[in-house]
Amino acid sequence: MPVADTMNKAHYKKLATKIRNIACKLPMIWPFKPRYRKQIARIEITGAIAGETRKRVLEALKTVEERKFPALLLRIDSPGGTVGDSQEIYSALKRLGEKIKIVASFGNISASGGVYIGMGAHHIVANPGTITGSIGVIIRGNNLEGLLEKVGVSFQVIKSGPYKDILAFDRELTDPEQQILQDLIDTSYQQFVETVAEARKLAVEKVKSFADGRVFTGQQALELGLVDRLGTEEDARRLAAELAGLDPEKTESCTLEKQKPFLNRVLGSSLDISGLSAYNNLLEFELSTSGLPLWMYRP
Repeated sequence: MPVADTMNKAHYKKLATKIRNIACKLPMIWPFKPRYRKQIARIEITGAIAGETRKRVLEALKTVEERKFPALLLRIDSPGGTVGDSQEIYSALKRLGEKIKIVASFGNISASGGVYIGMGAHHIVANPGTITGSIGVIIRGNNLEGLLEKVGVSFQVIKSGPYKDILAFDRELTDPEQQILQDLIDTSYQQFVETVAEARKLAVEKVKSFADGRVFTGQQALELGLVDRLGTEEDARRLAAELAGLDPEKTESCTLEKQKPFLNRVLGSSLDISGLSAYNNLLEFELSTSGLPLWMYRP
């Protein structure tokens, strides 16, 4: 086949995928009703998991149910995030999983809260080199007491109870405060471990043997029973199609994502500031979650 024909074929295939994904975002208005029952829904979870991720994913999961997709491909590329948001996404996946098949695909990294969300899928596919694991809980606060003393700044605090200003940045934790936070972490950790044990049909003690915060590869995760098989996102798509009784050779995936601003859709990559946006999002996440328990891989 001539090179020009090959390039044209690739171009039209890419264009068809874009049109199909645009159709996925359109409301279901007659007579342009896409054949959702012959497609697989696809949702991406990328970056730190927090409130915005939860809202977007829950909305997308609702769309999957309303449009009656027979299966969902869940692409996870996340180091984890806040506990509550991860739990809500997991719970929504479990409810949806009673109606359709769900396959999770672990990308470059699917750690901590990313693992927890993946437990809501019927099957998990990971790349051999995927960074996963980091099952555990962390709380991190800032102690600026020494710096404040140097600049001559102090705070007068009036509180209703001895622990109201726990993790205040102008002093060290007391021993009772450390115990309170440790109990909180232990409870959250137990919830995490029990969810993994139930989803993966493993003994709790078996899960605890590798749920000490360590990270490992997809290959190691397979050996531990944390994932079902090794493979790419394409392998996960084909598996989802097979589970739904569809032809994997012909079944396309329909990506459900938040609508981009109008100028971004018109001008495309000319307004791409993804690097700066990612940095700002990370900074915002760090500031907003200081002192919160996190299911997150934080090297």
